[in-house]
Amino acid sequence: MSAESSNLSNIEHRAVIKYFVKKGKTSKEIFEDMVSVLQESAPSYKMVKKWARLFQQGRESCEDDPRPGRPVTVVTEENVRKIEKLVLADRRINYGR
Repeated sequence: MSAESSNLSNIEHRAVIKYFVKKGKTSKEIFEDMVSVLQESAPSYKMVKKWARLFQQGRESCEDDPRPGRPVTVVTEENVRKIEKLVLADRRINYGR
């Protein structure tokens, strides 16, 4: 397997972990198997252990849970109109950096 094709996303790593948990493998066995195939791009043992435990406890989703708090970006029609109005009023406006 080439280095490019062995770069999996976190979700793909979790899917592999989920598969091996369903086959009855331990966290250590899963980690060792992933390292033997993925080498440097394998997830850490800590991550394998965490996700293996979650799947053993009945978790089905490989996706991250939603996090509370303010979203990173907020794009709404209202905000776009406000910014457009500000820029049209003063084209030299600075956003404060």
